[in-house]
Amino acid sequence: MTATARSSALAPIGQADASATSLRLERLETYAAAEDLWRRLQDEGVCTPYQRFDWAAAYREAMAAGSDRAFPILLLRDEAGRPMLLLPLEVERKRGLAIASILGGKHANYHCPVMTPRGAGIEGQELRRLLRSEGRHLGIDAYKFVNLPVSWAGLANPLAEGGRPSPSNAYRAALDGDSEATLSRLFSTNSRKKLRSKEAKLRALGPVAHRIAASAAEAEAILAAFFAQKAARFSELGIADPFADPATRTFLRSAAGAGLDAGRPAIELHALTVGERIVATFGAAVDAKRCCGMFISFDPDPTIARASPGELLLLRTIAWQCLQGRRVFDLGVGEAHYKKICDETEELVDVLLPVTARGAIFAAAAAAVFKAKRGLKQTPWAIELVSGMRKHLARR
Repeated sequence: MTATARSSALAPIGQADASATSLRLERLETYAAAEDLWRRLQDEGVCTPYQRFDWAAAYREAMAAGSDRAFPILLLRDEAGRPMLLLPLEVERKRGLAIASILGGKHANYHCPVMTPRGAGIEGQELRRLLRSEGRHLGIDAYKFVNLPVSWAGLANPLAEGGRPSPSNAYRAALDGDSEATLSRLFSTNSRKKLRSKEAKLRALGPVAHRIAASAAEAEAILAAFFAQKAARFSELGIADPFADPATRTFLRSAAGAGLDAGRPAIELHALTVGERIVATFGAAVDAKRCCGMFISFDPDPTIARASPGELLLLRTIAWQCLQGRRVFDLGVGEAHYKKICDETEELVDVLLPVTARGAIFAAAAAAVFKAKRGLKQTPWAIELVSGMRKHLARR
């Protein structure tokens, strides 16, 4: 049965008695009430870097301002009261429908619960039943879960059970402590030779350095360069700049600062500089074991751009991640030439879970859109056609 948050008191995290089969889903009213339990779950269980408390709290605070969106947190407990799975949601109301998704929107490449091994073992059908029941209490018409990893850190994602392949894949690479061995595997000898030649051209303009933001001032400088470089790039492509949104900029600044003093920022910022000029930027959601690329940009000046500063920054960033002891590096969801350095594919699925009759109509329509989008994404000539049309419109 379900229960609406009566208490967020902490219970021991661990394996419950095998005979405890009755589960209950409760709602935590505020992020402040959830913080201690959330941090324990993420440290003792598993989640993607996008579900770290600092990342999620920065996102919620920025997006809630001036918005009518709701941000409930659902917590699954076993019969003994042990927390098994935590699910941060955002509920958006459009055209009379309330649609719930895992918090993060398009800024989160992966959507996954914060879960213990026992939580990962729950049957998908049972979890969906509980979500539907709680959804009725919350006034939700449907759940729209996208880019769900089938598994994470060796644990199955129960939300992904029965899902359909997402429109785009995600790309990752395994890391080890030997940065040179990792780079040799991911970059061919010829590619690295070309990159050394390109770096030499940059050095003719000034000293080249790789910097990681370690202070608020450094983070702000890297983000300012990113916003400017990305605005120029989107204008060239004829695409509206999603990073021009004030709430998005507030979120990125807040997440880049959260945990920075302790050396564990929610978003880690990297820059390649020539002298004092930032010629490329890279931002990633991170935890102790994984670096998840969120964005990348480069200086559009032809003299700079010809030297592939973005690729040079990726090479140095990957080497740095190896030295930090991280085990996986990824470049997120979507098709792009620079992602070919990643030699593994992350399997992702989408799940649409209707709660009401109106939600069922929405889910059917959304499923058709997802199918069409996947067909487009998996057809190279169609992608080229859309890209060409955007560039033509931008020139006009």
